[in-house]
This record gives sequence, C-alpha cells and structure tokens, in this order.
Amino acid sequence: MAGKYHLRKASDGQFHFNLHASNGEIVLTSELYKAKTSAIDGIESVRKNSQREGAFEIKVAANGKHHFVLKAGNGQVVGQSQMYASLATTEAGVLAVKRYAPEAVVSDES
Repeated sequence: MAGKYHLRKASDGQFHFNLHASNGEIVLTSELYKAKTSAIDGIESVRKNSQREGAFEIKVAANGKHHFVLKAGNGQVVGQSQMYASLATTEAGVLAVKRYAPEAVVSDES
C-alpha cells in the first residue's frame, strides 16, 4: 500500500496536509496555508524536496525528544514531523517521507 496526502481545511478556513505512511501513521505535517492552491503547491514541494540531499534537518527539543523538518531549497520549512523518542526512530521517519512522498496520492478532504 502506498502513502497518501490528506488535504484538509482547518476550522479557521486555512488549509493543511498530512503525509501518511502505508500503515496510516502521519509522517509529515504541513504548515497552514491561506489558499488551497498554496497547500497543493506545498505538496508538490514535499514531493520534490524529500528527494533533495540536505533537505531534512533533525532537531532535539528541550525535553530530549527528536523531530525533523523538511526544508525547500530556499530554506523555508515545508513540513515537520511529530516528536520521536529516539534518534533512530526519527531517522526512520525521514526514510518514510523519502519513500512515500514522491508517489503518494492526494485525498482532498477539504
């Protein structure tokens, strides 16, 4: 089973998406976008940048948990992960985004 982008409209009228792995787990969450077309452009940016060397940045929060951000070529964050308990699970999350992002279908639930 392939990954899937779930495009949704937030309660404030803005749009966002989540990238789900084949097991249904969310592996990447977008920022909020004012326009639906901007969110769709964000999905395309994730598709492209997930394959770019150096696009992922792993960070450590104050509580010691890890997470990652995916950045576009201009340095803008296009998505981020949940918090992970270890560096190894964070790295597995990065690999999941690299695997699923390019071919995942879009489910428009907005």
